[in-house]
Amino acid sequence: MQPPPPPAMRTDLLVSMLATDVAPADRHAVARRIGVAWLAGAGGALLLVLSLYGPRHDLHAMLSTPLFWFKLAFPALVALGAAVGIARIARPGVRIGHAWIGVALPVAVLWIAGVLVWSLAPPAWRDALLFGQTWRSCPFSIPFLSMPGFIALLHALRALAPTRLRQAGALAGLLAGATATLAYCIHCPEMGVPFWAVWYVLGIAAPTALGALAGPAWLRW
Repeated sequence: MQPPPPPAMRTDLLVSMLATDVAPADRHAVARRIGVAWLAGAGGALLLVLSLYGPRHDLHAMLSTPLFWFKLAFPALVALGAAVGIARIARPGVRIGHAWIGVALPVAVLWIAGVLVWSLAPPAWRDALLFGQTWRSCPFSIPFLSMPGFIALLHALRALAPTRLRQAGALAGLLAGATATLAYCIHCPEMGVPFWAVWYVLGIAAPTALGALAGPAWLRW
């Protein structure tokens, strides 16, 4: 009777059998899954804005106004930074690294611009620049509009392998909130930089905080 092969030979045979006909991993699977979730959230936010709020009446004229594009640039850049961070943290053991700079920098620039505009304005204008007409509704509208993206992104992350669950949830909320703000700009009549610096940032911060709280429970695997 022939003796069984030594353990090392049996291990090599097992590895060889497991590696047979194995397809290479899709390098773009994470980006594709996050991208689909982001598009679903963006579409949901835009649909809610158009159906429940409606576009601002002078939107066509605003498209030729540089200040309006600065208004759009803030949430767009925050969303870009959050997307870079979420694409990294969706992989097990990967740190966010310098992705937070892409989020913090546009916020810092907006705050500096807001303070400068507010401080240089005549005192009689300052309240209008800071509170505008919609300060009571804006920080609630943005979290509401972020819900489609928030749910879609958390669902996408749950199918991946993040290990830093609180940070992953916060980034999902941040990306959803910034995307919702971008859609909300189509409706929002406010053109005061101090208003954006306070109320837009608070609106984005709400789903970010919610994601940080929900991440450990929702994304546990």
